[in-house]
Amino acid sequence: MKIFSSAHRSPVWASVCGSSVTLNRPRALNALSTSLFRELNDALRQMDDDKSTGAIVLTGGEKVFAAGADIKEMTHLTFSEAFNSNFIASWSATIPGVRTPLIAAVNGHALGGGCELALMADIIYCSTAASFGQPEIKLGIIPGAGGSQRLAKAIGKSRAMEIILTGKNFSGTEAGQWGLAARVFDTNDSCIQGAIDTAEKIAKMSGVAVKAAKEVVNKSQDLPLRDGLEYERKVFHSLFGSRDQKIGIYRDIQNVPFTNVSNESTRDGRVYTEGKAGVV
Repeated sequence: MKIFSSAHRSPVWASVCGSSVTLNRPRALNALSTSLFRELNDALRQMDDDKSTGAIVLTGGEKVFAAGADIKEMTHLTFSEAFNSNFIASWSATIPGVRTPLIAAVNGHALGGGCELALMADIIYCSTAASFGQPEIKLGIIPGAGGSQRLAKAIGKSRAMEIILTGKNFSGTEAGQWGLAARVFDTNDSCIQGAIDTAEKIAKMSGVAVKAAKEVVNKSQDLPLRDGLEYERKVFHSLFGSRDQKIGIYRDIQNVPFTNVSNESTRDGRVYTEGKAGVV
């Protein structure tokens, strides 16, 4: 396991070979801070820039994914300081721009900034023991890293309003029922393994098609339907210029399972492997 910062003191562990990132501040319940996000963003950028990374899994501890922002960082913060430093803007500046699919595997509490961090992922998996929430109202503030926007889009305005105005938590089971989580698992280990299995499946697909698919789905959150459909069609057309599409069509005709073909080529209508296929 390669760690991108100072040994086991690091708040972020990043495994390059497994394309996974683990939040590592157990004594502080993985409380989020600017320094932690600096390391997290650095790790994600390095993985995203690595062409061998097909998908990334983000997780925390067994009992806590991330229990919110580090209160110590906000205790003496004034309006002028928060405004002039654009406080916590850096928390959500990098992840939305990561082109590699990001899967959050949530066990235990994902509260406040922890919930917002999970919401930034492309896919959320959680265990039944997980709990989500935006309790900022209890501190006299509101979500500041996208919680009010992303949560409302994920579970609807009425539910999001209730959660944000009351500061109540909701369970992993409810997250699955409401569509926030793609899958809910009975145990912590099965949640992590499920995320890894999905990451491996994604990594075997065409890298260019995966990035294109992620891009068009994300556009659906920003564009009106007519504009989104037009954008999707243009990206769909563009993929007919890729080598992966030619290989994918050939393999489908030959009834051969598709794998990551970034290291393959076609000559005389045949597929030749020039290097190791697959990523994670």
